[in-house]
Amino acid sequence: MKARDYSTAVRICRPLAERGDAGAQYNLGICFRLGKGVKQSNEEAVKWWHKAAEQGHAGAQYNLGVAYQKGEGVQQSDEEAVKWFRKAAEQGDAKAQYNLGYAYGTGQGVRQNREEAVKWFRKAAEQGDAGAQYTLGRAYDEGIGGPQNHEEAVKWFRKAAEQGLADAQFKLGHAYGTGQGVRQDREEAAKWFHKAAEQGHAWSQVILGAMYDEGIGVPQNHEEAVKWFRKAAEQGFADAQYKLGRAYGTGQGVRQNREEAAKWYRKAAEQGHAWAQNNLGSAYARGEGVPQNHGEAVKWYRKAAEQGVAASQYNVGVSYEKGEGVPQNHEEAAKWFRKAAEQGFAPAQNKLGYCCFRGEGVPQNREEAIKWWRRAADQGHAGAQLNLGVAYDRGEGVPQNHGEAVKWYRKAAEQGYAEAQYRLGIAYVVGRGVPQSYEEAVKWYRKAAEQGLASAQHNVGYAYHHGKGIAPDKVLAYMLYSLAASQEAGPVSASAINNRKNLEEEMTAAEIAKAKELAAKWKPGTPLPTSY
Repeated sequence: MKARDYSTAVRICRPLAERGDAGAQYNLGICFRLGKGVKQSNEEAVKWWHKAAEQGHAGAQYNLGVAYQKGEGVQQSDEEAVKWFRKAAEQGDAKAQYNLGYAYGTGQGVRQNREEAVKWFRKAAEQGDAGAQYTLGRAYDEGIGGPQNHEEAVKWFRKAAEQGLADAQFKLGHAYGTGQGVRQDREEAAKWFHKAAEQGHAWSQVILGAMYDEGIGVPQNHEEAVKWFRKAAEQGFADAQYKLGRAYGTGQGVRQNREEAAKWYRKAAEQGHAWAQNNLGSAYARGEGVPQNHGEAVKWYRKAAEQGVAASQYNVGVSYEKGEGVPQNHEEAAKWFRKAAEQGFAPAQNKLGYCCFRGEGVPQNREEAIKWWRRAADQGHAGAQLNLGVAYDRGEGVPQNHGEAVKWYRKAAEQGYAEAQYRLGIAYVVGRGVPQSYEEAVKWYRKAAEQGLASAQHNVGYAYHHGKGIAPDKVLAYMLYSLAASQEAGPVSASAINNRKNLEEEMTAAEIAKAKELAAKWKPGTPLPTSY
C-alpha cells in the first residue's frame, strides 16, 4: 500500500474508531505501530488496541499481549501479556494460543505448568501454526507435559517441516537419521537436513557436511562437505569451524592450508570447542600454520584437557614428561597420563605403564605397569604390546613366559612396529617361545630393517654374511652392515663396522663398490634389494 493509501485509510478509520468500531480501532492501532499514514507512536497503537481488545477483538488482544510482553508503548508486564493472550487464545487465535503455551512452559507471567503449555500448543498446532507444531513435537520428543512419544513427535515435526520451518526440518532429518519415531532412512534424513541447511540452519549445515564427508545418505563428496562446513562456520558455529579447520589441515575437500586450519581452529577454540583447542595446541607444538610455541601448545592442550578430552590430557602429560612449554615434572606427567588412561586412551595407558614400571612420578610398581600395558595392548596399541612382550620375556611384573612374549611381539610386529619385528626375529633365531627358524628370523629382521632399525639391518647383514636363513651374499651383507654402521654411534654400529671390516678381506674392489652404491641409493621405508 502506498503512503497516500495509508493516509486515506487513517482518514476513514479514525472516525469509525472514535465511534467505537473495534475493527477500525484495531487497524488504526496497526497504522500507529507501523507509522503508516500517521506519525509512528507505540503509545497510540496500544491505546487503540486496548479499546478494540476490550470489545473482544482477538487480533487486538493478541497485539496488546505482545506490547505488554515487549514493553512497547506500555510498561512491560508479563502478567498483563498473559491476560490478553488468554483472551485471544480463548477465541481461537493461533498465535495467542502459541504465546500462552510458551508462557505456561517458561513460567513467564503465570505459574509454570507444562501440561497446560502442551494443551495450548496443541490448539495452535491443530490450526496449522508451524511454531506450535514444532514445539508440540519437541514436547512429545522429550516427554514434556505428557508421556514421551517419538512417533507423535515425528508427526508434528513433519507438519511444521512441510511448512518450511527450518528447526522442524532439522528435527525431522534427525529422526530419519537415528530411526527414532520413524523407520531409519538416511536419504530422507539428508533431504530434510538439506532443506533446513538452505535456509541457513547452522546445525543442519554441519550435519549435512558430515554426511557428505562420510558418504552417508548422499554420495561422498568432500568438496560439498567443505561448502556446508564453511556456511555454518561463517555463522560462528564452533563445530563447523573445527571441521573446516580439519579439512584445511588434511587437504580433504579443499587445498591444504595449515594457516587456514589454525585460523579456524582458533575461532572454534576461543568458543570453548575442546577438539579445536586440542588441534590448535598440536599446531603450536609442531609449528604448523603458526610459529612453533610449546607454551601456547600446553595452554590449549590444558583447556581441552580440563574439558575431559583424553588425547589432550595425554598431550599435557607428554609436555610435562619432556619439559616442553612447562618445567619438566614427572608427577604432573603421571597425573595427566592417569586421567587419560582411566578414560581408556591407549597411548596414555602405555605411558602410565612406563611411569609405573620405572617409578617416574609414581611409586615403582611393575604389576601396576603390566595392568596398564595390558589394557592398551588389548586395544591394539603396538608399543604396549611390545612392552608386554618384553615383560614376559624377562619375567618382570609377570611370571616369565616366552610363549606369551612371542604372542605379544607378533601382535605388534604385524602392525609394523619395527622393534617388535626385531625381537620376534631374535625369538626365531634362539628358538625361544617358537621353534627355531633362521628363515622366519630373517623375514622379521628384514621388515624392521626396511624401516631403518639399525640392529635389524645389522642382523640381516649377518645372515647374508654367514648364510643363516638366506643364501649368502657378500655384497648385500656389506651394504646392510654399512647402513647399520651409518647410524648413531653405539654397540650396534660398532659391531657393524667391525663385521664390515672383516668382510672386506673376502671381497673384490668391484663388490665393495657395488655394495657402497646400493647403500647410498637405499632409502628407509623402501624394500631392501635382493639382487643387483
